[in-house]
Amino acid sequence: MAVPGDPPDGTPEGIGGGDEEFRSDEYRSVVFDEDFVRAARLQEFSAQERMGDHARAVRSRSIWSGSGSARPRTGTPGRGARQGMLLVLLIAVAFAVAVYMGLSNPSLPPAVVRTEPLTSTIVPLAPAAAVPGGRPADLYANSPAADYRVGAAGITLPGARRTHHFTEGQVVTALSIAKDYLVQSSLDPDVLAGAANRPVRVLLDPDQLDQFDRSMTSPSGDGRHAATGWLVRFDPGTAVVADTRVRVSGTLAIDEVSADVLEVITDHTFVYAVRPATGSPAAADGASLFTVRRELKLRFDRDDLVARRAELVTAYVMAGPQACSDEPAEGFRPVLAGAGPTTVGPAASDPYASGTPRRAAGLCGVLAPPTPAGTAPVSPAP
Repeated sequence: MAVPGDPPDGTPEGIGGGDEEFRSDEYRSVVFDEDFVRAARLQEFSAQERMGDHARAVRSRSIWSGSGSARPRTGTPGRGARQGMLLVLLIAVAFAVAVYMGLSNPSLPPAVVRTEPLTSTIVPLAPAAAVPGGRPADLYANSPAADYRVGAAGITLPGARRTHHFTEGQVVTALSIAKDYLVQSSLDPDVLAGAANRPVRVLLDPDQLDQFDRSMTSPSGDGRHAATGWLVRFDPGTAVVADTRVRVSGTLAIDEVSADVLEVITDHTFVYAVRPATGSPAAADGASLFTVRRELKLRFDRDDLVARRAELVTAYVMAGPQACSDEPAEGFRPVLAGAGPTTVGPAASDPYASGTPRRAAGLCGVLAPPTPAGTAPVSPAP
């Protein structure tokens, strides 16, 4: 019978000595009984616990690595915490950079240049005396327009210099577009006869085309839709041009009104020889003179200069002789040779006068008696 302390299966073979020798005091202290062994709980320490305070044999993986990195040491933040802290730091840095760039380099929104609609004023000038008639050449020779140049030669460009924000070439372009507009809207025979308006239309900013088209199809004297604010044309039922050699004199001036806009002011007097629409073109003395003074304000942004177009902002037009009772919005109706005065008023306007003309106080004025030939302003030589 086995006694406590004996091996469960008895004494191993080959071990001599008997019970007393095996159970010597030297080994008795380290021999456990069966109940103790069964009650013992086995626990295997982890590699880190076995290492204790010794240095790790391998380097921990980077926080950017995937799963499987070494377990962080006790007391230090985990990988998730470190990533969160780094993300917060990156966001803070990005926000600080954005604030600094916004304060040190403020970006202004691009200026929006709005195209204004045309505002026009058309003032008919009634004759103060009977309208003289004759041959066009004789009429011109005995009028203040005797020294005016013919056609486009009378529209001369001033010397061009660069402005603060525009080059000399851009200034020249603005002036040349303004001249083109004056030529097409005041001298083109088809435009004068009311047979065409496209030569003028193609020179306008697209934002003004709806207003222009309405002015051509349904003209009115509302200050926005008078055809004669955009161009010069005669009522084909009243008069036609008797001589295509229109006399012209005037000036152009340019100014930079903003960093993105140039403005050209034109002030020209156009003198036309006209005759009755129903008369014979061969009549020797059936012509008379009709004078139009046009003050235009045209603006050009950088897109207009590239596209060679203009924005017509204002037009102040005095034209006569014509009756104040006639509506000049659709086309001019000249008082022809031999007709007497139709209106008597307190103020007279001289469309031949140099500088800013005296403007009529109302919607009609009186055509001042012409000054002697040779005293009217003459365009400078090109």
